[in-house]
Formats: sequence, C-alpha cells, structure tokens
Amino acid sequence: MELGMIGLGRMGANMAERLVKGGHKVSGFDPNADARKAAEADGIAPATSLEALVGALSSPRVVWLMVPAGKITDDTVDALLPLLDEGDTVIDGGNSNYKDSLRRAQLYADHGLGYIDCGTSGGVWGLKEGYSMMIGGDEKAVEALRPIFETLAPAKDQGWGRVGPVGSGHYTKMVHNGIEYGMMQAYAEGFSILRHKQDFGLDLHQVGEIWRYGSVVRSWLLDLTTDALGKNPNMDGIAPYVVDSGEGRWTVDAALELNVPAPVITLSLMERFRSRDDDSFADKLLSSMRNEFGGHAIKKE
Repeated sequence: MELGMIGLGRMGANMAERLVKGGHKVSGFDPNADARKAAEADGIAPATSLEALVGALSSPRVVWLMVPAGKITDDTVDALLPLLDEGDTVIDGGNSNYKDSLRRAQLYADHGLGYIDCGTSGGVWGLKEGYSMMIGGDEKAVEALRPIFETLAPAKDQGWGRVGPVGSGHYTKMVHNGIEYGMMQAYAEGFSILRHKQDFGLDLHQVGEIWRYGSVVRSWLLDLTTDALGKNPNMDGIAPYVVDSGEGRWTVDAALELNVPAPVITLSLMERFRSRDDDSFADKLLSSMRNEFGGHAIKKE
C-alpha cells in the first residue's frame, strides 16, 4: 500500500522504515530537515511540506500521524483538512486523549474524510519486534488498511486489532499506559526494598535475571528493568525525578468518571508527582505539626 507518515521522530521513522521493509511505499514529512534526510536513507521518500506530502500520494490517500499529543496534533489535523479529498483517511497513531480523537473524527466525518485512532505501543524496539496497536474506527475502513497494520504488528494475526468505534483505540491505549504506571512502580519499589536489605548484599541484576525465567512476574518490562540494572546497578547520575506524559492522569480521570476504584494506578501517578518535589512543604509542615502537638524533635536543614 501507499502511505504518508507525518512525524519522523523515533517512533514515526521506525514505523515508516518497517513499512518500507514490508513492501509498502512510504512518503514522509517532518519539519526537521535532518529527520527527513535520515528517513530518506531508509527508503522513505521525503516531503518538505504537508502540501508536498499530500501531493505525492495517490487517492484515496492514507496519512499516518506520529506527532506529540495536544496542540501539535490539533494543528496538523487542521492543516491537513483543506488538503485532503473525500475518501481520504487519517490515522492518529500518537497518544492523543480519546476525547480529542472523537472531536477530530467528527470534524473529518463532516467533510467526508475518514479518521482512525490507533493507540501504538512498542517504543524504540518496535522496528525489530513490531508494534502493538489498539485501533478505533469504522470497521470497513480499518479492514481496508489491514496490510498496513499486519506489517507493523509483531505478526499478521498478533498484537493488533480493531477494538471498537473511533475513540476506543486511544481509550484502550490510555488504560494500557495507566497499567504500565502501576507495573513500573511495583518493580521500582520491589527492587528498592531488595537494595535496602544491605546485610544480604543482593545483586539486583542477578535477581532480575532469575525472575525473567519461569517467574510469575516475568515480563518485557522486567527484561528492560534488568537490562538497566546490569548497565547501571546503582542508578548513578540519574536524578530521582519521574515525568508523566499524560495518559496516567487521563486513566485516573476516567476511573473517577466511572466510579471505578483504581488505587494502584492512582498512587503510581501520585508518586511521580512526589518525585519532583525536592523541597516538600507538606513534609516540613507534617514535621512542624508533630512538634506542635507532641513536642517531637524537628530535623533542621
């Protein structure tokens, strides 16, 4: 098939390259000239503008977005709208909020254009291993693009599927990332407990390697964690500061809207917030309160 890829960063460029290796014709646009040049070396036809990208594609066109969620996606969707013709389809493969995807899909439907939301997981390993894709959209429209999804997936019949109508792909990916927050936090806490039991002198990399095989906690995430511990056992040079990209917050919001208890995901998100407060006013106030009601000692700075 023929496809235009917008966004040639780590994910977009690797996905485009995997499609080219799978026999598809891919044109790509990125505002960064170096990204376009690198993509060209991997067999992707570079376009210097959105207009040039759309012009290079045959009708009905298929355009895949791999750009940051939020304003950049909105701006790209709006810029594409007057360039596309009825019957063309846009696939948003980024981490957009599903509510934004519903809004954009309605806008495109009003103009006779298709819009598919595809929650995509796989990271930097996707080029080799394939991508997990949770797809939301019209059933016939998704089926028409089956060759693209089969090429990007780990196998033709594994790791991808239409999960429901438009919006459901990004909703499913949102919850996927919320689960990821909880799993990451559990691994981090567990290895921290092991590390603090200093009288045993545990080798955390060795423990991780043992758990990777036969254990009920084995996973690809554990594989990556163990690899990190092998490279840097003490996490030297890494600040205890953890960012979040939004999906964890959205998952907690969804749980609240649905009255669904989600304590693990919620607390894992709160822990990320806490990691960024290296001068906690709340902890200082707690210490002061203990001093006020019980005369407990305060540790001075």
